[in-house]
Amino acid sequence: MAQKVLRNVTHCIFDMDGLLLDTERIYEEITRQIAGTFNRPYPEAVRFRVMGTTEQRSAEIAVQECQLPITVGDFLQRYHKMCCDRLHNVPLLKGAERLLRHLHANKVPFALATSSGAEMVELKSTHHRELFDLFHHRVCGSSDSEVKNGKPAPDIFLVAASRFSDKPEPKNCLVFEDSPNGVEAGNSAGMQVVMVPDERLSKERCAHATQVLRSLEDFKPEQFGLPPFIN
Repeated sequence: MAQKVLRNVTHCIFDMDGLLLDTERIYEEITRQIAGTFNRPYPEAVRFRVMGTTEQRSAEIAVQECQLPITVGDFLQRYHKMCCDRLHNVPLLKGAERLLRHLHANKVPFALATSSGAEMVELKSTHHRELFDLFHHRVCGSSDSEVKNGKPAPDIFLVAASRFSDKPEPKNCLVFEDSPNGVEAGNSAGMQVVMVPDERLSKERCAHATQVLRSLEDFKPEQFGLPPFIN
């Protein structure tokens, strides 16, 4: 596959789950446990469909695809209770803190664009408050009234771009994502997308990203016209 041309950018937009915070494995286990109470499996293909979507859409997919004999509302009630028990102390993923602090130190504006609701973001960032306070702003897709459609629609990234003080054009924004739904959303918004995928995702599912990395540790800011790491 030919190397994609990388364009210079001025602003960055980050997904959260599975990119900055190691939450996806917890989500997977919670959904598997809920499905298991009804002797239903949680296939890998369904998990990858759920990744990056809003809480409501994730529940709809899980209930339908796993053929669970409960309503979406019942699923969400169980899901939120289990999340509250397990998501208050999640670790950062490799390279996340270094990159965010580097961008902040070099005055590169960056925002959070997560499909989670605002309350869930507060819960998951409990032990990383100072770091998350470095974001220029946050867009929480499951609770933000301006985000009409969740990923893979481009809404969340376009809203995030519009809330920067200088309102950059989409082409000047670089999205960081881990899911195919998020990559599609970033592309549809007219932005470049750096993807740090789950290692189980096929190469075909990652092919639409501008750049694919093993972790954020491998990101080279200068490739997109951003200040390079000093060490």
